[in-house]
Order: sequence, then C-alpha cells, then structure tokens
Amino acid sequence: MELKLEIIEKVKLLDEKYAAMGQDLNSYLEGLLYADYLTYWNYIHLDTLLSLQSPLTNIPDEEIFIMYHQITELYFKLCIHEYKQICNHTALTADYLLTRVNRINRYFDALTMSFDIMSEGMEKEQFLKFRMSLLPASGFQSAQYRMIEIYTTPFTNLMHKDYRGKYAEVPADTEIEKMFEHIYWKEGATELATGKKTLTLKQFEGKYANQIIALAKEYKGNNIWMLYKQLPEADQKNTKLIEALQHLDVNVNINWPLAHYKTAVAYLHKSPEDIAATGGTNWQKYLPPRFQKRIFFPTLWTDAEKEEWGKHWVKKYVFNA
Repeated sequence: MELKLEIIEKVKLLDEKYAAMGQDLNSYLEGLLYADYLTYWNYIHLDTLLSLQSPLTNIPDEEIFIMYHQITELYFKLCIHEYKQICNHTALTADYLLTRVNRINRYFDALTMSFDIMSEGMEKEQFLKFRMSLLPASGFQSAQYRMIEIYTTPFTNLMHKDYRGKYAEVPADTEIEKMFEHIYWKEGATELATGKKTLTLKQFEGKYANQIIALAKEYKGNNIWMLYKQLPEADQKNTKLIEALQHLDVNVNINWPLAHYKTAVAYLHKSPEDIAATGGTNWQKYLPPRFQKRIFFPTLWTDAEKEEWGKHWVKKYVFNA
C-alpha cells in the first residue's frame, strides 16, 4: 500500500524537527510501534483522582465535603492559569484582558452556583459530627484563593480597612512584609476571647506566608488592576471590560464569601462548639463583605455602590427580600 502524500510530508516535517534537536526520528517511530493507545482514564489519571478522597470518619456526608472542596481548588487552579497568562503577557490588549477575565468569571459563576452542594447537600447533624474531627483545618487555609487576590489587585487593597491608604499602590518590597501583618483575612482567624491567632492561622502562615509575600512582591506592578490602568485611556473606557472587571470584583469579594456565609448560617450557630467547627475562625465578622469592604477595583464603583457593598446579595439570598 502506498503512503498518502500528506503522510509523507508529515514524516519529512517530523524528520526535520527531530534532526534540529540531534535526534533520530527512526528511533521515535519504532517507539510508537510498542506504545499502547492512549485512554481517557490514563490521560486524566482517573484512578488516582478517585483515590484522593480519604474521610477521617465513617459519616457518609464527609465524602461530599471533601470532594466539593477538591473541586473548588481545581477551579481556583483554572483561575490562576488564566491570571498567569494575563499578568505575564508582554503586550497586553483590552481584548485579551477581557477574554481572560471572562473565563475567570465563568469559573467563579460555576462555583457560586454550585455551592448548594454544600449549603443544602449535607445533613446538618452529620456535618457537625465529622467537622469536629477535622480541627483545626478550615477552608480559610486555601492558599490559592489568597493568590487569586494578589494576582487581581495591589496588596494595599487587601489590607484591613483601617490600614488601607497608608502604603503606596506599588510599595517597596520591604513594605510588603509589613503590610502582610495587617492583611484583612488575619482578623478572621483570631480567637474571639483573646484576640490571639488561632492554630488555623498559625498553620497557614507557617506553610504559606513566605510564598504569599514573594508573590505580592512579584506582582505588585503587574496585577490585573495595575495592568488595566496601563491600557490606553480609550481601552479603559471599554464598557464590556469595565463590566467584566466589576463582575470579577463581585464574584470574588461578594458572591463567593457570601455563599460560604449562607452555608455557615445554615449549619452553625454561636455556641463554642460551632465556632470550633470552623477551625476557630470568626466567620460572622470575616465573611460578610459589609465588614471588610474589600474591593479590587475601587475607582470602577461609585461611592454609593461601595457604601452598599454586598447588601443586595444578603437581602436577596439570605433574607429573600
């Protein structure tokens, strides 16, 4: 049987490719004779993926809890994949930024819409039992979520509200280490009675503090907000881009934390045992956006919108108003 012309042409191109690397194409072709066909389950490492759920108890709903958090972290990884493409782009355009921000928004939309898996998909009695066996672990310890914040906005916007405005938008590296001590989320993991750091926070800082500080230094001048402000003035007025950035702001700083808040309200009360079930985090003051007023893109919002930050969501989804 004669080889088709297009196959011969492809072999010639492959020969040129491997020759340029000092490799013998014939050896690679011989390897193909012995290689097995690729399968779906091997390509995505399905058996490994399905083996990563290891409950600590025999309570059935713990598997739901584990799998949903694993799914969440995979979505965060998808977001970070897009962030890296944006922040490391050498010739960023408004169209490129819009396309990638829209992708990130789709990931967060999917996460927020799927959170009923947590808020309505577990029996409260089961949750409160198995959750106590996981202490002091908490979703608070998601480093990828902190990275998403750093890729999106200057570190100064992530300060506790009492410290915002005290540092330059593009701070010196030495200032970033000082700023880290006043980052907003630390207040969410302090003991209610003493104000001391919870073990949850101590664990997180022990593992990730240096990585977070290094990332803040690396992206202090090329996070999404800074890159947007470097676009031509006409591009900064692009309505679709502004709406996409506002959507991202709402997704990360309102929709996602308040989806958690809704679940916490459903499953937890104010007893010491219930507070412990969150790893000791002060979720009642940490999750609601109205307390932190954390905003990635401040000048894209009016003063009235910033004053009402997060209130519409609470009225709609918590109080059904």
